[in-house]
Amino acid sequence: MDKYGVLKKYFGYDTFRPGQEELIDAILDGRDVLGIMPTGAGKSVCYQVPALLLPGITIVVSPLISLMKDQVRALNEAGIHAAYINSSLTEGQIEKAFALACRGQYKIIYVAPERLLTRLFQNFSRQTKISMVTVDEAHCISQWGQDFRPSYLNIVDMVAGLPERPVVSAFTATATGEVQEDIQCVLQLRSPKVLVTGFDRKNLYFEVRSGGGKDAWLLEYVKEHRGESGIIYCATRKNVEAVYTALRMADVPASRYHAGMDAEERRRSQDQFIFDECPVMVATNAFGMGIDKSNVRYVVHYNMPQSMENYYQEAGRAGRDGGRAECVLLYSPQDVRINQMLLEMKEFREEMTEEEIRAVRERDAERLKRMTFYGTSKDCLRGYILNYFGEKAPRRCENCSNCLHEFVEEDVTEICLDIFQCIREMRWSYGVAAVAGVLHGSASARIKTAGLDQLSVYGSRSGVAEVRLREIIRDLIGLGLLEESGGQYAVLSLGEGVQEVMDGERRIIMKFPRPKEKKAPVQKRKAGIAGDLDSAGWQLFERLRALRLTIARQMGVPPYIVFTDKTLIDMCVKRPKNKSEMLEVSGVGESKYRRYGGRFLEEIKDAGEA
Repeated sequence: MDKYGVLKKYFGYDTFRPGQEELIDAILDGRDVLGIMPTGAGKSVCYQVPALLLPGITIVVSPLISLMKDQVRALNEAGIHAAYINSSLTEGQIEKAFALACRGQYKIIYVAPERLLTRLFQNFSRQTKISMVTVDEAHCISQWGQDFRPSYLNIVDMVAGLPERPVVSAFTATATGEVQEDIQCVLQLRSPKVLVTGFDRKNLYFEVRSGGGKDAWLLEYVKEHRGESGIIYCATRKNVEAVYTALRMADVPASRYHAGMDAEERRRSQDQFIFDECPVMVATNAFGMGIDKSNVRYVVHYNMPQSMENYYQEAGRAGRDGGRAECVLLYSPQDVRINQMLLEMKEFREEMTEEEIRAVRERDAERLKRMTFYGTSKDCLRGYILNYFGEKAPRRCENCSNCLHEFVEEDVTEICLDIFQCIREMRWSYGVAAVAGVLHGSASARIKTAGLDQLSVYGSRSGVAEVRLREIIRDLIGLGLLEESGGQYAVLSLGEGVQEVMDGERRIIMKFPRPKEKKAPVQKRKAGIAGDLDSAGWQLFERLRALRLTIARQMGVPPYIVFTDKTLIDMCVKRPKNKSEMLEVSGVGESKYRRYGGRFLEEIKDAGEA
């Protein structure tokens, strides 16, 4: 059987997605590979297909127990024998799994990085042929990445200790050029095939909302999307509990997930979400990496993450089925303070030098700054994301809030000159709020007590709202004309290029939303993948979804493991009448047809006769 036969028989697809075939061919030719592919692009197929064609066993190093269980469950459902080795198993169970693997029972074994240097794994690796070692979430091996895990360094020692060096393949969804180079260096990849398929997720709509009223907006948004699966990310456990409680009090079927809950509570919440019993999940970033749920229709960030890498990875959990989905960031300057404090509390490995710790802190601060710029940008949000990861982007995508809203340009040079003068007179020891307050002429006790009402620029911009002044200051920080210190009490200083403005050599033009009474209504695309079905098709889709849920509960697996929404939609379009036609449906392989095909054919027939 060749690669096309494997793809069709086990996964039910006729063609490969962009980039998959190139990486598979490189692996089958014995080359190391590094694949940078966005969430939902099909990274797993890139190593699972060659794993079935290579002579020995493939070891997949994966960071989370839930991720392993999900992948192994999906493989077994597809008719591929696979196993996982992690702390959820007893020593006896691990010994049995390795014994079965040595007898040829498994072609793919998922292993936690902490298990690679154990006695049991070492004994196993010397008794059997390992044809490939795959590193999933490969950015975890780079200390310059956003999610460095020291246990990933065990991979290097494990590969070096094997009797024969296997092919090494590495995959991740988010990695800047610097992190890509670090992955190749640390893993010691040999003349690897490096493929970046592009970071763009065209099916995702991006939006940033700033200002107050987060709770009211969120509640209204979730109610508008009732019945749809969504994730709400919060920066702290406290916020998770508050948002979760508010949703439950509004009769929204929500679950929650954070490190303060015990393991059983987290497992129960996760299952409620996966099985669509509670389609809304409120969680910290501890949730999600191991979740392969394909029909998440929205991801809302209640608080801003610490980096673009974290944001794009978390937002990318929406729309994995290729259907339209929404990613909304609720931006607040207070989120910057929270993240700065969290980064200051960050713990480092004992063996790291002061120089290394300082370098990591500087990179963390720069990442947070770039994330903050995203939250305040008036330009295309998709373009900002793609440029961050080193990819060219069109000026407008027409599928983000900035492209769909109307802005007007305004020359704010004179206001900026007053801002620069104010900072100079303050002697660079105050933050954004204080500068805006002075220029507006605020009568607050804080400003009067500090004597700031005696500055020459006090009240010089009384006709400009403090909110607008703060917005201009934030944009100046984004332009690099102002610098903001880190820490709990951030203060402003003048940056490079200020003198050009003060000398009249440069004008400052900024974008502002068109006043509400003049703004054209924003037409957002409807989320989902079933929008093109007619009424009869939609009714059939709902019947197939109900059948899928019944089967999933009977089998004890998540609904998307049975069939994804995308596969159900294809059934509704093709209306198969027999086995051969059902096998032409995208995502229906031979194993899944044997398990479920007959019941779905019967349901489609019954719907046609109704």
